[in-house]
Amino acid sequence: MSVMRTCFKVIRLRLLLLHFAIPGDGGLEMDMLGDLESLQFEYGIQEEDRSWLYLQGRSRGLMIKACAHATFFCRLLCNLRESFHEKQTSSCPLTGLLTGIPDDDELKVGIIGGGHLGKQLARVLLQLVPIPAENLRISTRRPEALDEFQKLGIQCFYHNPYLVDWANVLFLCCLPSQLPNICLEIQTRLEKGCIVYSFVAAVPIARLKLLLNHTNILRPQYQCVEDFVNIWGANKDITAALQDPVILQATCPYSPAGGIILNIKWLEGVLYAVLNICTARDMPHLQALQLLNELLLSVHFEDCEKDGASCPKFQLHDFVSQIYSKNLSQQRPFPWFDLTAVQLKKTPFSQHLSASTALQDHLTYRYCDSFGISLPQEQQPGVSTGSASQ
Repeated sequence: MSVMRTCFKVIRLRLLLLHFAIPGDGGLEMDMLGDLESLQFEYGIQEEDRSWLYLQGRSRGLMIKACAHATFFCRLLCNLRESFHEKQTSSCPLTGLLTGIPDDDELKVGIIGGGHLGKQLARVLLQLVPIPAENLRISTRRPEALDEFQKLGIQCFYHNPYLVDWANVLFLCCLPSQLPNICLEIQTRLEKGCIVYSFVAAVPIARLKLLLNHTNILRPQYQCVEDFVNIWGANKDITAALQDPVILQATCPYSPAGGIILNIKWLEGVLYAVLNICTARDMPHLQALQLLNELLLSVHFEDCEKDGASCPKFQLHDFVSQIYSKNLSQQRPFPWFDLTAVQLKKTPFSQHLSASTALQDHLTYRYCDSFGISLPQEQQPGVSTGSASQ
């Protein structure tokens, strides 16, 4: 109870200062509050209650990891669209006269929910993907509270079906209690290729599939461990935190650092989502595999140069059964994958990924590289040594 009383006191004092803050000068207001010890979360908490402070670090860690993985996913889709455009211009010289990616082919991201998570996600996507303001829209019950984003040119409104009609990727950042009504609003408007990315942890993916009548869904799952070292920091915003090499490496899909572990089925879902996008374009499966290799396995360790044969490459049988792969003609695209089933059941890729440490290492390296950070030499595995011992 003493913890709750202290929190209420801090919140009341913050609200009082916000009431008298200089209008339109949020930066000055935050500077005024930042160095006041009495406004720190820990101030006034009794010694016997401090054991619960780890929950603050865990909450921040979950937020950072969630935003990092969403950023990686969106950046991957942006790179995929750039690859589509490059291949199109190289195959047709006349299209080379055009510059940039056509508007219809740019990644369009919608966020349902303008609360703390929705706002943090929007900031990270804007700055770290980066997604242009005109390609990001937010639907929330209180669009007037998103003045910060509207000034940047982001459309903020309260019309979920309209957002779904427009977006390629839709992030659900709402409360669990709000989700059934939102799903009812948008389920008939979802195109087959629209990827729904849910942060609503309380609603399992199987339930979400039923609510939306949709299979192109990604839902990362995180497991928290009891004993952990809080590396997530307290004063940096999420965007700044993801430029810290220590924090960024802790968000890697296979990293247990910081006490939060990502269910690796999310990574499988990401790869199968890319294949679905290729299938929607009727791309032959061999070209789709080549594109996937270029996107995710084109960044190599130093040891790879000494032993290139050790570098993993995606093959057809990594994603479909042996029987299916034998009957698939070269010009046929991949089948359409149910992403909910991919994340709930074992797939051919599950077995391949768990058995190949080289593939895990390369995907980890590619993840860090996408944020502009390279793994230190001592953390890079000896790929050539590992292959020689096999």
